[in-house]
Amino acid sequence: MSDLASAIGIRAEEQSLIEELKSGSETAFALLIAQYSHPIYSLIARSLRDPSDAADVTQDVFIKVFRNISSFHGDSSLRTWIYRIALHEASNQRRWWGRHKRQELTIDAPLDNDEGETFCLADALATCDASPYDCAASAQVREHVEAALATLPEVFREVVVLREIEGFGYEEIAEILNVNIGTVKSRLTRGRAALREALIKDASIRPTKPAILKAVA
Repeated sequence: MSDLASAIGIRAEEQSLIEELKSGSETAFALLIAQYSHPIYSLIARSLRDPSDAADVTQDVFIKVFRNISSFHGDSSLRTWIYRIALHEASNQRRWWGRHKRQELTIDAPLDNDEGETFCLADALATCDASPYDCAASAQVREHVEAALATLPEVFREVVVLREIEGFGYEEIAEILNVNIGTVKSRLTRGRAALREALIKDASIRPTKPAILKAVA
């Protein structure tokens, strides 16, 4: 019963946040960025060939969220919707960023909310502490894991990151990627196997690092 009450409380809190976002609340948008900026940045950095582009793409994600929140109807969770936008923007960057200059609103551009107040996204962007993943793994091991992740094909890397690092469930991943759960499980199995092989081949990752290998076993 306590778990059910907690779930209901989370949904009510999210719905309240969504309503405030739709009303143009600067405070609500600042809270959204504070909550999601770090994990979205990490997800995008792991999705791009050049992680240095992650900051720009992350900014684009929150601009898209700001512009399109009025069209969000709750068919999925807000978190799922934001991650779907993030992966879509990362995909766009991989395909077209080098050949097309996008006339996009920058993070420093002023925006007006429904109350006539002006603010910019850069002012709302909060600095977040390290994620649980970053705190749990040593810098050296994390470096090797990130390098191994980069060798995975995109379809496998996305699922592994969403499941093992971001902690999404199978149904949530299926919603984000717009595929069925069977496909998610198949990609995750193959992605884990590929990641494990890459880590074992790395002479710096020994059996004395069981936590990483256990996650992809």
